[in-house]
Amino acid sequence: MPEPGLKLALVSLGCPKNRVDSEVMLAQAAAAGYVVAADPADADVIVVNTCAFIGPAQKESVDSILSLARYKAQGSCRALVVSGCLAERFAHDLLAEMPEVDAVVGTGRYREITTVIDDVLHGRRQAYLGRYQPGTDGLVPLPRLVTTPGHYAYLKVAEGCDHRCSFCVIPSLRGPNTSRPLPELITEARQLAGMGVRELIVVAQDTTSYGLDLYGRRALPELLRALAGIEELAWIRVLYLYPQGVDDALVEVMASHARICPYLDLPLQHSYPAVLRAMRRPADTDSTLARLQAMRAAVPGLAVRTSLIVGFPGETEEAFLHLTGFVEQARFDHLGVFTYSREESTEAAALPGQLPEKVKNERQRKLMLLQHRISTEILQGFVGNEIEVMLDRNIGPGRWLGHTRRQAPDLDGAVYLKGVDDGRPGEIRRARVNRVTAYDLYATAL
Repeated sequence: MPEPGLKLALVSLGCPKNRVDSEVMLAQAAAAGYVVAADPADADVIVVNTCAFIGPAQKESVDSILSLARYKAQGSCRALVVSGCLAERFAHDLLAEMPEVDAVVGTGRYREITTVIDDVLHGRRQAYLGRYQPGTDGLVPLPRLVTTPGHYAYLKVAEGCDHRCSFCVIPSLRGPNTSRPLPELITEARQLAGMGVRELIVVAQDTTSYGLDLYGRRALPELLRALAGIEELAWIRVLYLYPQGVDDALVEVMASHARICPYLDLPLQHSYPAVLRAMRRPADTDSTLARLQAMRAAVPGLAVRTSLIVGFPGETEEAFLHLTGFVEQARFDHLGVFTYSREESTEAAALPGQLPEKVKNERQRKLMLLQHRISTEILQGFVGNEIEVMLDRNIGPGRWLGHTRRQAPDLDGAVYLKGVDDGRPGEIRRARVNRVTAYDLYATAL
């Protein structure tokens, strides 16, 4: 047990999957007797859960560590612990080059956070690494201290990834795809629903691979059917779907259950066959377009999100023009465009044809300008229509910020809603769209 009254603050960086790990660590610390502090300046222990996916994320993580380290000199901080992907990737470098850091905790050991902190407070400075062994928790989910607004939360269904994309470090940091047992996930989902969660967002590194290691089959459709039976949940959303894993069974489940949002998150990365092959990604763009058309026909109102990488080694002007044409044809509802980040230890880092940052940035700008127009055109079609809006937060008298089934919170655009005097977060209201911008809707409650 910690000393009475010791305060712990946790700063979580990176993706929603990382956030779930942070929530587990917070709950572990609270159960051990730590007081969770909102402000790191007041904390005796600070944990930074980091991201290391690409260069900018690594820089943000390092900057955060250095910024928080000042509380060891100026505040009450006695222990600064770094966890997550940066800790896993650069554990010994962090300890050697940052004397402010007292311990690093890799991606497989975050569940031992209270042991790590206890060691630090007793003068032991070291790296805690090693793969998490599935099944050690039985079928009882670890508690989580949910840090999202209380009406929505993430459900992480698996850890790691079996794909070997040439630009990606995640498999080396998180290991192979390791699914959690389905009964465990249903239990956790029911617990979250009992806490007031109205929207459950299902995540993994590759959500479509859920169940392959445990059951020898893709079990995501089965999981979604079970989640759709939890009546307290209003909406269920799925993120991070590997394109080739989206089969007819998954599309049928999305089309058949009203609680499952008509929302498809497909990180396609590129369209040009030669670039996709160099990325070690599926390279049949024509079948992708045909599949998108079929899925939109099967699931009424389907919104499709993707992410793309520009400036990959060997991406010629012809390849980039092919990509812009693909975006024009596909007409994605939501699109994120990233410039290629050359990550050491990845296959792509050694490829010829590395492009200047100026070229990457200009291609990103051009693609986002194209998407700006496409998104505006798509949203214009909603003017005058009725929509369902989940209320997220009050932004003034009678005014709320919310989102629709077609918008993932904290990821896509939003709805600015007026005419709601008695709302509460998580409540669903019908509204009429008055006007739109490129990414947001403005509506009046009915």
